[in-house]
Amino acid sequence: MTIITKNTSKKIDSTEFIEIVDDNNRPLAVLPKDLVHRQMLKHRSVQILIFNPKKKIFLQKRTKNKSFYPNRWDVSARTHPLIGESSLDAAQRILRTKLQLEVESPQLIRSLPACPETGFEHVTIFSIPKNTQSIIPNENEVSEGYYFSREELTCLVKEFRELLTPNLVTLWEAGLLTA
Repeated sequence: MTIITKNTSKKIDSTEFIEIVDDNNRPLAVLPKDLVHRQMLKHRSVQILIFNPKKKIFLQKRTKNKSFYPNRWDVSARTHPLIGESSLDAAQRILRTKLQLEVESPQLIRSLPACPETGFEHVTIFSIPKNTQSIIPNENEVSEGYYFSREELTCLVKEFRELLTPNLVTLWEAGLLTA
């Protein structure tokens, strides 16, 4: 999608804009992503948890050029829906572009309301419970990825929290990172 402003014919990259929403997750306006995060405005995100048949969770390590939490381990995949994009379509898009996975119907796990703990994001969480496809991270988005056992993840959270995104820790503390 391309946005064209009224005062110019200059095209703006719509991936840099997101919808801000009210307490009930209804769209209010479209603003630049960095402004939304800086002002802690409520918006949407989609997160996907990928598990292999051994119930290990795939975590991605964010690249060093990420604005927030560079070089930290995070959930399998995450994104903001594009303007007008459904959560399911956003999940499929990010799996395809970040990890080169084609998944027709990831399972909806739950939604979390926007609050400080979620970074003011209305979070929709999907799961792929028994992935057998190869994951090929997009090197522009993900520096590496690894399947962690429940014990390994617990050790990371308890002993090396500074290596993880706050979002990952929040989901772990809520008991949402199990297959």
